[in-house]
Amino acid sequence: QVQLVESGGGLVQAGDSLRLSCAASTRTFSSYAMGWFRQAPGKERESVAAISWSGGSTYYADSVKGRFTISRDNAKNTVYLQMNSLKPEDTAVYYCAGSTAPYFTSRLPDFGSWGQGTQVTVSS
Repeated sequence: QVQLVESGGGLVQAGDSLRLSCAASTRTFSSYAMGWFRQAPGKERESVAAISWSGGSTYYADSVKGRFTISRDNAKNTVYLQMNSLKPEDTAVYYCAGSTAPYFTSRLPDFGSWGQGTQVTVSS
């Protein structure tokens, strides 16, 4: 497993932007597919975005398509989530996760390494 530390959350107004970062402590970061998930109060954790080992493949939940962008810098062992045009319904704890599955995936059960989460709150 890899240790993951998220940062960049905060309180913003609707329409604002935030960039989340997730730093990984592993020498094999480029072998992990990475994902961002979120969990709002009273709701199940859901997949937001995912990116393959090389960054060549990405996945976005319908609710964030066109507003969020996932990227990674394998030289810095870091994955990012750029969030634009934020909405109150984006309010949640955002988690970074890593997967060593031999296929590109955005499914929560395929991710075995998790960060502690960072709170994103969007006010209306």
